[in-house]
Amino acid sequence: MHVIMVNLDWNNLPFGYIKTDHNVRSYFRNGEWSKLEITDSEHINVHIAATALHYGQESFEGLKAYRGRDGKVRLFRWDENAKRMISSAKGVIMEPVPMELFREAVFTAVRLNEKFVPPHGSGASLYIRPLLFGSGAEVGVKPAAEYTFLVFVSPVGPYFKGGVKPVNMMICRDVDRAAPLGTGNIKVGGNYAASLRAIVKARDGGYGNVLFLDAREKKYIDECGPANFFGIKNNTYVTPLSSSILPSITNKSLIAIADKMGIKTERRPIPVEELEEFEETGACGTAAVISPIAKIVDPDTGKIYEYCKDGKPGPVSMKLFNKLIGIQYGDEPDEFGWMTVVEV
Repeated sequence: MHVIMVNLDWNNLPFGYIKTDHNVRSYFRNGEWSKLEITDSEHINVHIAATALHYGQESFEGLKAYRGRDGKVRLFRWDENAKRMISSAKGVIMEPVPMELFREAVFTAVRLNEKFVPPHGSGASLYIRPLLFGSGAEVGVKPAAEYTFLVFVSPVGPYFKGGVKPVNMMICRDVDRAAPLGTGNIKVGGNYAASLRAIVKARDGGYGNVLFLDAREKKYIDECGPANFFGIKNNTYVTPLSSSILPSITNKSLIAIADKMGIKTERRPIPVEELEEFEETGACGTAAVISPIAKIVDPDTGKIYEYCKDGKPGPVSMKLFNKLIGIQYGDEPDEFGWMTVVEV
């Protein structure tokens, strides 16, 4: 297969935005979604009274496309992202994007920018960002009558340059990312805005990210910065059960892989005190897949929980990480049926 690719330093891509050729858009007006519009513009013409700007009617997704050893481009579990965006839309009373439209938009954006999908072996991938927001004008607090759905892509390098590196985390009690009956379980921008105070404070203190506790009692582990938390002990993968945690597709996939490998799995409330019982801990999400945690510092109690004393990620975390990225890049059999080839 002969592939024409852009001239980029694939082995040294940042994890950030790089302009590509096209993005795709659809508009919900007069009770129906429009056909896809293809554009090379990086800008959106938004009404000054759009509900996204005033009342937070907005949701987004993040997924990736990978080039396999055979040169084919594959998407990882796009249908799960589509389902989650429907859930998010319902959570903030937006018009849901139908699965078929989501698929068409994502696959079209990848096809149009296929030359930006990094080569196999570079460790890089094509990041895909679907975005849905209220573009109809309202001054009173109510749902918009019009919505805009768009998908853009950007080639990104691996989250960790030069291999997976354990990071330090700080427990946060003075900021809540989301309330139990709020928007924590849906992927809306407000959750991320609400977490920034804590994340910036943690990073200013030299930590990789912050560990949020439950908003009601501050007794249980909730989110790990913008990612899900997991701990390993006694050959068991444990991850929090909470109504204010985003249902991570990466976490869901790691649970399936762990089950297949004979590792027990538990999704349940995790008391802060249990941190000292884990052999390994980590955060998981689309960007890094797994971010192993070296130590967790509790500034309120002075307690320090250490995991990677030799500076290396734990063996179970790496076993899970290698299996998942092996499936994504086509180096491992896709026994779960997670990958979909994009015909270009």
